Amino acid sequence: MATKDKHIVVVGAGPGGLSAAMILANRGYRVSVYERDSAVGGRNRTLRIGKYTFDTGPTFLMMDFFLREIFTLAGRNIGDYLDMVRLEPMYKLSFKDCELLPTTDHNEMKRRLAQVFPGDEEGIDHFMAKEAIRYDKLYPCLRKDYSTFGTMFHRDIRRALPHLNIGKTLYQNLGTYFSQEECKVSFTFQAKYLGMSPWDCPALFTIIPYVEHAYGVFHVTGGLSRISEAMAEVVKEHGGSVNCGRRVERVVADKRTAKGVLLEGGERVDADAVVVNADFGYAAENLFEPGFIKKYTPAKLSKMKYSCSTFMLYLGLNKVYDEPHHNIIFAEDYRRNITEISNGSALSQDMSIYVRNASVTDGTLAPRGHSALYILVPVPNMRADIKWDSERIQSYRERVLDRICARTSMSDLRKHIVAEKIITPEDWQYKHYLYRGATFNLGHNLMQVLYFRPHNRFEECRNCYLVGGGTHPGSGLPTIYESGRISANLISEDIR
Repeated sequence: MATKDKHIVVVGAGPGGLSAAMILANRGYRVSVYERDSAVGGRNRTLRIGKYTFDTGPTFLMMDFFLREIFTLAGRNIGDYLDMVRLEPMYKLSFKDCELLPTTDHNEMKRRLAQVFPGDEEGIDHFMAKEAIRYDKLYPCLRKDYSTFGTMFHRDIRRALPHLNIGKTLYQNLGTYFSQEECKVSFTFQAKYLGMSPWDCPALFTIIPYVEHAYGVFHVTGGLSRISEAMAEVVKEHGGSVNCGRRVERVVADKRTAKGVLLEGGERVDADAVVVNADFGYAAENLFEPGFIKKYTPAKLSKMKYSCSTFMLYLGLNKVYDEPHHNIIFAEDYRRNITEISNGSALSQDMSIYVRNASVTDGTLAPRGHSALYILVPVPNMRADIKWDSERIQSYRERVLDRICARTSMSDLRKHIVAEKIITPEDWQYKHYLYRGATFNLGHNLMQVLYFRPHNRFEECRNCYLVGGGTHPGSGLPTIYESGRISANLISEDIR
């Protein structure tokens, strides 16, 4: 165990930073978390509009065992802090002419596939069997740090290499199991968690739909933002401090070694190690002295691949609709929609929409008889020449509502809206400090994963560590928690 004279500063109280903080605090380090917002969570924070409660960002919780392990490493039982509910069906997938409600009950899933996509039902057996092997081989690779290139030659990586399907995309890989277009799409839409097109996303990420079907999808009572709030509680229970409304202006470094941080207002906080939980592109451009960053310069950052952005609608309704907890409405021409988003070539009028109707599962999010409806539309990030002025925002809002009214049972949605908030890509960039407004951070093409992603032990600055979606293992809550664990272990190793 370390002693309290070793001070760790965490920049940002997002899920990655809080994961690292609670583990390190439990190990005896003096931990101080600084968060610029008035509440913890970052993109995982609670959003309240009057009497309605929403998650700002993530709403899917998969691989719950990652999160349980983080609490265990922090010396806590997750059940004492969070009520986790397994969802069945996992979600509803709505195409123009059919619907599918995927379930983790394997036999029932086969039956539903036979009913909706006759002839493709046997594919689920092959999918589960083969992707289980891929997952088994890749799982150890996700849990390593890639501080040196030598890690790429570790025996676990060598064992995983034949299962990477290099050169093959997620969509192509699904074609080995299923023949019908919409059936394949039903197992590829998960690329949205990475902000990527399934026609570009590497085949290795087929493990994402696999883990959904193998381990399920969960909701946390009160919203997934409760996870970050619970983590902050644990940090404080171990003697750490969580300081909201305290913006870090800069990481203080001497001879390319982090020595602490400079807070807004001029206060310097010294530290033995600094954990950076800010959006990676923003951090590289703004949290270090000009000219300090040598590898990820502004020119290099501008050339890297980034995820899409999102157009968000948070609606408080005076009605509860009988729709599943998670709903995905696909564009009629899904591939064109995804291509327009990825290329930034157009703002799709034929859009795909994700709707979370969490109040059918969780009565704590809205008053009795009311509901909190969360709507996400993938759109191009701010590299696209799209101006989000008030006219465009309102026009797009109307098109989104039109599609939801036409493709769900919520045909009278508009007359039940009593509270509302909109977040655009411009807001993500300028109000939430996301580089290019890329909601899911850096892309996950093969040259931006494992060793080729910004390292957890930040290569630009000693005693500085990265957590969050912009470092290894990548975006998505489970891997962000894992980034916190990896960085906490690296700090313990380096200080010891």
